[in-house]
Amino acid sequence: MDTSNPAVFVNAELLRMHVGRRVRAVIQVLRSDGGGTVVGKSTDEQQLVIKGHPPGPLSTFVEVIGIADSNQSIRAEIWTNFGDTLDTASYNQVCQLANGDYKHLFI
Repeated sequence: MDTSNPAVFVNAELLRMHVGRRVRAVIQVLRSDGGGTVVGKSTDEQQLVIKGHPPGPLSTFVEVIGIADSNQSIRAEIWTNFGDTLDTASYNQVCQLANGDYKHLFI
């Protein structure tokens, strides 16, 4: 596992703390304009804009890894389909733990 450039687990609320850094987030895809912008709902129910070109059709839930462009957008490098169902509350809790007292466990 490459730990030289880790991606911090974030939701929309935590994204603003990591602008300019590599992050990972799961979104529920709301719409895609086909031109390199996907709008989704973060696990904390806030809207995020994902910039980049997904490699193919997207499932309902997608993990993106990339650079936080702003407090509401990510420039995606890696897209991973997570299927059509996801326990967003649990993933959101992981984001909280990864940015709190237990962040040392998340590289």
